[in-house]
Amino acid sequence: MSIPEADLRARHLQETALRYFFEVARCGSVTEASQRLHVAASAVSRQIAGLEQALGTALFERHPRGMVLNAAGDILATHARRTRLDAEKAIREILALQGLRSGKVRIVASEGFANEFLPPLIVAFRQRNEGIVFELNVESPAQVSARVRDGEADIGMKFSRAPDKDIKVEYRQPAPVLALMPPGHPLAGARAVTLARISAYPMALPAPDTTVRQMIDMECSRQQLLIESVLTSNNMTILHNFVLQGGGISISGEVSVRHLVSAGMLVAIPISDRGMGVRDIEVQTLAGRSLPQAVLSFLADLKQCLSGPA
Repeated sequence: MSIPEADLRARHLQETALRYFFEVARCGSVTEASQRLHVAASAVSRQIAGLEQALGTALFERHPRGMVLNAAGDILATHARRTRLDAEKAIREILALQGLRSGKVRIVASEGFANEFLPPLIVAFRQRNEGIVFELNVESPAQVSARVRDGEADIGMKFSRAPDKDIKVEYRQPAPVLALMPPGHPLAGARAVTLARISAYPMALPAPDTTVRQMIDMECSRQQLLIESVLTSNNMTILHNFVLQGGGISISGEVSVRHLVSAGMLVAIPISDRGMGVRDIEVQTLAGRSLPQAVLSFLADLKQCLSGPA
């Protein structure tokens, strides 16, 4: 009895070949993938060739500087990623059936969330679920979505201005941009300020690759307004401490400074310029993925905290 061609091809999508393929897709290089996998580059190449022969199509575009997925490779990479994540989920659920109260929640977030907002939430969650451990990494907004898409994180949290491919938005809310200043600052009593008004004071601004800085630069360009920053940093804690020490004004999202405002250490005033309200907070997961129970439980806490009163 003959075996259908589709079944024969499916048999080639076995664990080793998929694992090697996925690592090459992530690295863009057979050499780098072989180093990460601790196997010979020739073995990796054979597995890729076997997959391409079984499927009857190339999976990569070969370039002098590396390998890039083509349309067929992109489909297979999505399958490989979800296969791996589903296997991890199954193992966790089997362990739970055995009475092992364990689990891991992997989070990747931009710095404004990772430094101050997420750690207290993690502590509160673990007080109720001691067996759950966490991994929290800081990345740029673009890399947050990339880590979720590659299956390297369960949850992503960032400021966003546009949709991301293969990403499910679990929660979204507007992220107003605020001017930060000490309570005794001359503008501390204002209901709202403009960029032109705060530019008269010393300013500490985020790095150019952050969403808030890009919004500032675009609005300043539109208004032909020049803001000279006396301090620029890619670390939000540095900017907050600059303001706390009386150095001047900085700009931030509300969530990043919620704890400092609640403690009366900083005043946060809305910025009314029209171009300063075009981003959202997004909590992201991989589209189509079944999430482990620990991740689902923490997601519920995260959404509740974000939607609660400031």
